[in-house]
Amino acid sequence: MKTLIINIKELVQVRETSVDKVSGANMKILPSIKNAFLLIEDDLIIDFGLMENLPKINADKTIDASGKIILPSWCDSHTHIVYAGNREQEFVARINGASYEEIANNGGGILNSAKKLQETSEDSLYQQSSKRLEEVMQLGTGAVEIKSGYGLTLDAELKMLRVIKKLKENYPIEIKATFLGAHAIPTEFNKDSSAYVDFVIETILPKVAEENLAEFIDVFCETGYFSVEDTDRLLTAAKIHGLTPKIHVNQFTAIGGVQVGVKHKALSVDHLEVMRDEDIEALKNSDTMPVALPLCSHFLSIPYTPARKIIDAGLPIALATDFNPGSTPSGNMNQVVSEACIKMKMTPEEAINAATINGAYAMNLQNTHGSITKGKKANLIITKEIPSIGFLPYAFGSNNIDTVLIIGKVVTQ
Repeated sequence: MKTLIINIKELVQVRETSVDKVSGANMKILPSIKNAFLLIEDDLIIDFGLMENLPKINADKTIDASGKIILPSWCDSHTHIVYAGNREQEFVARINGASYEEIANNGGGILNSAKKLQETSEDSLYQQSSKRLEEVMQLGTGAVEIKSGYGLTLDAELKMLRVIKKLKENYPIEIKATFLGAHAIPTEFNKDSSAYVDFVIETILPKVAEENLAEFIDVFCETGYFSVEDTDRLLTAAKIHGLTPKIHVNQFTAIGGVQVGVKHKALSVDHLEVMRDEDIEALKNSDTMPVALPLCSHFLSIPYTPARKIIDAGLPIALATDFNPGSTPSGNMNQVVSEACIKMKMTPEEAINAATINGAYAMNLQNTHGSITKGKKANLIITKEIPSIGFLPYAFGSNNIDTVLIIGKVVTQ
């Protein structure tokens, strides 16, 4: 099946030679072709170029994209899409003055979600999660990472990971699974994080590995949750089982999480709302991707990741949603890109690089996703008729997506 797209106003994020990621000053460079064509065969990009150089092609389907811009679909490298119920009561409590930490200390937060999930059947959990996945696909996301972490028991964590596996089997979107057993300390462990980490290492982790339910391991390395020592122990154990680290660090406090992530060659360190100079230095000369989650900052009214400081230090940065019921009940990557420009002072070019090629890198998908490159997956966003790529983050309240293609097929609403 050959699909030819013609008269593209601008074809964005064109990389003749695939790159793993872009960093520092190069993040301002977003290669594009104006008045372009793009040829897809089955699920792959096989050719593109200027309309004036369009060869004779016998296509099965032709799409006229006059006045429209095409870019690769979003790569969302940090989500918690699989969860049960919602936490709108906590949202109202915060409006009335309660802090995120106070809510958590009173049995809310992650433990609240864990209780709901433990009481929810696997079928119901799948149905709830599939609706969210369909929504983010329609919003232009073509690759997504999904974490466990709202189970906190052997059975419930495995239930979450089996739901993620079922989503992978039933939807065309690329899905990466992350085991986040160390997301919070269950009440029965009486705030003893070390004892719970022992339980995760000895009881849950071997079953996750045995059933091949995850590619990545995550830890909430944060004051009141899991210490640097806890994180170090868990990541050391995970390495034996072949799981690659992607960890939550520096959301509320900086306690050395970035450094332990780099030590263990973490694929990414995520959140980074609180960054010291030594944290930025630790990331230099590493292969670890810093990931910012601006919708979390927006929703909780906490500081935004200092993207300018990170980029100006020569580092890369990726953007993701953090879609979850407590701190970011949204999987809208378009809004993420807007927030990054408005609140983090990233340029549209930097934000799009962060949400495409760098997001792909943060999921080990840089060879197949994140850019318009021959041989990569035909995961595309076709905009409505807009004046320029800068209009996407500028018009933050509008849906400027006309069509989404995942593996070469139109995603229908």
